[in-house]
Amino acid sequence: MALNQKVRNVNELAVILEKLKRNGKKIIHCHGVFDLLHPGHVRHFHAAKALGDILVVTITPDKYVNRGPGRPVFTEALRAEFIAALESVDYVAINLWPTAVETIKKLKPNVYVKGQDYADPEKDETHGISLEKEAIVLVGGEIHFTNDITFSSSSLLNEYFEVYPEPAQSFLKSFRKEHSADEIIEKLKELKNVKVLTIGETILDKYAFMASMVGKPSKGSHMAARFLSEETHAGGILACANHLANFCGSVDVITAIGNGGEEGFVRSHLKPNVNLKLFYYDKAPTIVKKRFIDSAFLSKMFEEYVIDDKPSPELERQIKICLADTFRKSGHYDLVLVLDYGHGLLTPDLIEFICSQKKFLAVNAQTNAANAGFNLITKYRRANYFCLDDRELRLAFHDNYGGINSLIEQLASSVSLPGGVAVTRGHLGVTTYDVENRRFFEAPVLSQKIVDTTGAGDAFLALTAPCMAKEFPMDLVAFIGNVAGALAVGFLGNKSSIEVDPFFKFITALLK
Repeated sequence: MALNQKVRNVNELAVILEKLKRNGKKIIHCHGVFDLLHPGHVRHFHAAKALGDILVVTITPDKYVNRGPGRPVFTEALRAEFIAALESVDYVAINLWPTAVETIKKLKPNVYVKGQDYADPEKDETHGISLEKEAIVLVGGEIHFTNDITFSSSSLLNEYFEVYPEPAQSFLKSFRKEHSADEIIEKLKELKNVKVLTIGETILDKYAFMASMVGKPSKGSHMAARFLSEETHAGGILACANHLANFCGSVDVITAIGNGGEEGFVRSHLKPNVNLKLFYYDKAPTIVKKRFIDSAFLSKMFEEYVIDDKPSPELERQIKICLADTFRKSGHYDLVLVLDYGHGLLTPDLIEFICSQKKFLAVNAQTNAANAGFNLITKYRRANYFCLDDRELRLAFHDNYGGINSLIEQLASSVSLPGGVAVTRGHLGVTTYDVENRRFFEAPVLSQKIVDTTGAGDAFLALTAPCMAKEFPMDLVAFIGNVAGALAVGFLGNKSSIEVDPFFKFITALLK
């Protein structure tokens, strides 16, 4: 059969297979990414074909491949073409869904075949095999595991392909000697027992997508653009809480919004295990940060902020009462995380009260355009973990050119920090500091495709703060934070949270 006849869409293939089954043919189905076709795949397909008459291979489409930056190396079209060239394969289709479950239900094969490394469901972190097994049984088929030599596409790509720049390659090679994916994943599972209280401003992130127009309006010298569409994301402390909720068992949120009717949106955009304690600004609106985006390149054209950051004594009083009651009734919080955007919610008195509590305290105080540089990390006189970026650290000590390590030591000393510091440095990666052991650790960025950096810092903080509370080593904290950041820059703003399955898959692919 010619290659162009072998590659079909899923719906078309379902019709073909139904006819073949009526004619007594036994349909065998394999599914995977197959990013780098290797001898293990060839032998796997050969063994599968021996189980029946017609071998169908479906592949994960590019948009659903969660194997880390630069993956897939080969596009879905090329991967389909490579597989179709094999004599043992009768048909190939690019999947329509993230997993094979819906595909199995659609194609209704007699046998669904996976490699021996998937035979133990306990080792399948995504629980995908269990769901696929249910699907094949549902359509009257069975699952079969081939037993042959195995290779890992990720291992081969990591070893022989320059998926990452040289600094990242060197880092990962060294890091693999110290840590395994299984070890890190098991430690991350410990976060399920972490009880978290988060405090900070709610921000609604709006994105207005525009079509840029050539030239200027006939009247005036300004530029013009045509509005196309708009979407709103739950940002600020809400985004951080959603990241946390995917990994931690319980997340309480204390925050405030205006009286503009946004409560429904806020509650509907939180994970089920997030407990919201919502207050209202008496005169100020809900904070909105609106980005106008050139739809062609997803680049920011302009930003608009709706903020009234004058402190409210009444709101301060209400939140302080709530905090006191929360600390008294809630028993033990493993982590109190403060995300301070500098927009008036966290007053000096509230900060002092939070710092007086004997809880593990993690803090980020953002110095941004909206707070005009007035929000400095040094106003928190006690914390166990500080997470900030290079610019925020330099502004705190009015030092634009000093060495980053000496500035970190200065920060730790000035606030009597007992735990650790993480300073994110954009394309330079991250520097972490273990205060007790006076040790620094550097990790490069692990991202290649960058859609939007807006939510990367929040994702880094959300994933590293509970790790610090559980006393993970600082090299592991840096790695986990960079994985979170690499995933976060792959989507626009806070449109999605960092989910467990892609996170674990990313770590596994990096460390194979």
